[in-house]
Amino acid sequence: MDVASELGAAAGRSLLLCAALLAGGCTLGLCLGRHRGAADRGALAWLCYDALVHFILEGAFVYLALVGNIAESEGLLASLWIEYGKADARWLYFDANLMAVELLTVFLDGSLALFLIYAIVKEKYYRHFIQITLCVCELYGGWMTFFPDWLMGSPNLNTSNWLYFWVYLVFFNGLWVLVPGLLLCQSWTELKKMHHKETHSGKKFQ
Repeated sequence: MDVASELGAAAGRSLLLCAALLAGGCTLGLCLGRHRGAADRGALAWLCYDALVHFILEGAFVYLALVGNIAESEGLLASLWIEYGKADARWLYFDANLMAVELLTVFLDGSLALFLIYAIVKEKYYRHFIQITLCVCELYGGWMTFFPDWLMGSPNLNTSNWLYFWVYLVFFNGLWVLVPGLLLCQSWTELKKMHHKETHSGKKFQ
């Protein structure tokens, strides 16, 4: 069996949709940050992608789960979650813990991503406060998504297939650990620089 037939049409459509959102987010973010440094351009590209995923993909999940059953829903966005449900079965039916996390993810994290984009572009003083808050929310959301299932022995996770495990579970969820972690490090470094600058500026006038 070749890779294409193993992936299947549903997986192909889902991955193409994710790639399209990534391309759109990166394009928008790079345009917004065209006069800024490489770190901020990268952050803006990620944040635009992040906001698109929260509002479009996860927003669709929340809506479909509240009005019906994901497994029986139709349409492109529903098919994406049905495909992802092959890796984590909780996304196919109403899971209260997952829904509570996703409601916060869509409305809080998505809004924070937009506020942070604005703060970076306009160089607002509260940029790193928003950035730290968003990153902590993202990391906590990932923890609460998976840790309850891990405590029960991961009965809903399918780790027997390379696509479901390495791409759907590890890669896509790992992005929301790696990038928020890097942004937290960036905020730590920038706040340290600001503190160092203010401390030494104060000493000069003493």
